[in-house]
Amino acid sequence: MKRKIFGFLVVLLVLTACVYGAPVTINALFMKQAGYSEEDVTAGTKDFEKANPNIKVELTFVPYEQLEEKIITSAQAGSYDVVLSDGPFTAKFGKAGIIKEVPALSAADQKDIFGGALLSTIYLGKSWGMPWLNDCKYLFYNKKMLKDAGFNNPPKTWDELLTQAKAMKARNIVKYPIAWSWAQAECLMCDYTVLAAAFGGAMFDKNGNPTLTAEGNKRALDYMVKTMTEGVTNPNSLEFTEDNVLATFANGDAAFGLNWTYMYSGALDASKSKVVNDVGVALIPGSQQAVSATVNGGQPLSISAGSKHEKEAWRYILYMAGKDFQRTYSKNAVPIWQSLYTDPMVIGYNPVIVKLAGEQYKYLVNRPSLPYYSEFSTDFQVKIQDVLRGKKTSDKALQEEQAFAASLAAKK
Repeated sequence: MKRKIFGFLVVLLVLTACVYGAPVTINALFMKQAGYSEEDVTAGTKDFEKANPNIKVELTFVPYEQLEEKIITSAQAGSYDVVLSDGPFTAKFGKAGIIKEVPALSAADQKDIFGGALLSTIYLGKSWGMPWLNDCKYLFYNKKMLKDAGFNNPPKTWDELLTQAKAMKARNIVKYPIAWSWAQAECLMCDYTVLAAAFGGAMFDKNGNPTLTAEGNKRALDYMVKTMTEGVTNPNSLEFTEDNVLATFANGDAAFGLNWTYMYSGALDASKSKVVNDVGVALIPGSQQAVSATVNGGQPLSISAGSKHEKEAWRYILYMAGKDFQRTYSKNAVPIWQSLYTDPMVIGYNPVIVKLAGEQYKYLVNRPSLPYYSEFSTDFQVKIQDVLRGKKTSDKALQEEQAFAASLAAKK
């Protein structure tokens, strides 16, 4: 009897291998903060494994700041098969052969995916990954604080925001009305991208030439300084990441904050938030130069150059970026698929964000997609902080960064 059972199991395993292929384990690298949570990724991965019993996925989560280095150092070793990249990395990784080119999507899929998300995967006309995390920043505000300060609506311009913040501080409604993610990290570049675009600036032109000394860039940097010197920006913002902005806002210690989609559900979580009934979200303010501006937070899933299981990796990527996953786990991130924005489940999770996203995405700005973006970003973060800490003038910092960016461009 035991031999029959054993024989049956052997036959079953053989048939399973024939249908699904030989068992394979792939390794996937994701980030810890913002967007889809670790719980979302873990649950979605288990769903994938059930649908693909021959493929097991080992997950690794690291902070965003460690992503790039992990991807680069592990590429040739083949430590990971699937990696969560970022839009500004695509050019560098594609040029250096750190990630693999992937099949182009169908015309129908390309039409259905938001252009900003799709753009995060393209370099030299080739596709280097699949759009996965679709996100941008919004203006979050405290409704009660706004009303107590005598205002009926959130600000439409950055000057209006400063006026409202100063009124809140003068009335002792909140000590520091604005919280920013200005730590010396990529989060600082995201906020600066928003402000520079809102004031009519851009760090590079469409041909990749640096334009750091443009007037709009200086206006953005001067505005950042002004919010600090006038005491409306929390001084700890120079150490804050997006999670700190969420925590400060949720604790009732800020009236305004720029953040990604996940802040909405976080601020509405009664177990962690004191402002559940006062959470507002609006279009990011603009100026005379622009109605609004937000930064593209789209992040693609790519196949590492060292992967020995490219076929299985691509199958996993397509599953995680597919409509079923993105519909089911849309609480902390909105889908890449435009057709899902009328889906009852997606709307139910984030009715306010889903409605606002369609308008905010009209003003989407990408961080520069250049092979040397990482070196540029790292250096510019230091110079921006030097200005915010009073060590340099905005003119001097931007002139120095213009020269540095030009030197990077000449080397590449």
